[in-house]
Amino acid sequence: MIIEKNLVLAETSKKPLLYDVFYTPSDNEKPLIIFCHGFKGFKDWGVWDLVAKQFANAGFFFVKFNFSHNGGTLEQPVDFPDPETFAQNNFSIELDDLDRMLDHLQSSIKWKNRIDFNRLGLLGHSRGGSIALIKTEEDSRIKKVATWAAVSDFEARFQVGTEAFNIWRETGISYIENSRTKQQLPLNFQFYEDFIQHKTRLTISRAVKQIKVPQLIIHGSEDPTVSIKEAKAIHSWNPESKLEIINGADHVFGASHPWNKENLPHDLMRATKLTANFFQQPNK
Repeated sequence: MIIEKNLVLAETSKKPLLYDVFYTPSDNEKPLIIFCHGFKGFKDWGVWDLVAKQFANAGFFFVKFNFSHNGGTLEQPVDFPDPETFAQNNFSIELDDLDRMLDHLQSSIKWKNRIDFNRLGLLGHSRGGSIALIKTEEDSRIKKVATWAAVSDFEARFQVGTEAFNIWRETGISYIENSRTKQQLPLNFQFYEDFIQHKTRLTISRAVKQIKVPQLIIHGSEDPTVSIKEAKAIHSWNPESKLEIINGADHVFGASHPWNKENLPHDLMRATKLTANFFQQPNK
């Protein structure tokens, strides 16, 4: 297996993107899967390398990357050494990052004979799944989309009208604790302002209703972070989508960070196999 980690996609006017590729050597172009991590996530979290290897062994060219404002740096891509950049993140930036990644892989001479860009799929976890759904609706290059524990409604999470929201608006900044690192991660009020400015684009229900390509929704029945109701809502907006509920699974399907075992947890292995099978099926 070929693994190349911490490759840099640099542009003069934008923060660089750090990405990894996983694939097995062959003369054939491989279907491409791009993985989008979630909020307070990063490409090297816990089990994502093991997940990437599973997809590579299943015949895919698998790419995972860090969103440019996720709080990591080129030198330290794990965790959140750059909270100031984290504070400046928003949904529009993440969609632009994903677009940059698509353009780069499509135009890269290095990957020209490795990737079958006509078989491009997006896979996203949690908020990354929601970003993948919006991007799928607006970009005809994407032929399939799969989500794990995706969020169905961005606006509801702002809790507009609550005391916490009002303080955020008045002070211009709020703090979110990372339960693992105990960091207090800042988030500027521009995050909400960007959402309001681009609300139509960022309404997940609108996007999903317009998706014309195969869509897979995977969710754990015991997800404490994103309710199973959100998976059912996403499915209801596109009755042609396929919904798979993994009984007993939590938000990360039994995984954690760090992950020092050689194998995936049972629930995540099931999610991975279901997803690989979905991407392997020919489009109807």
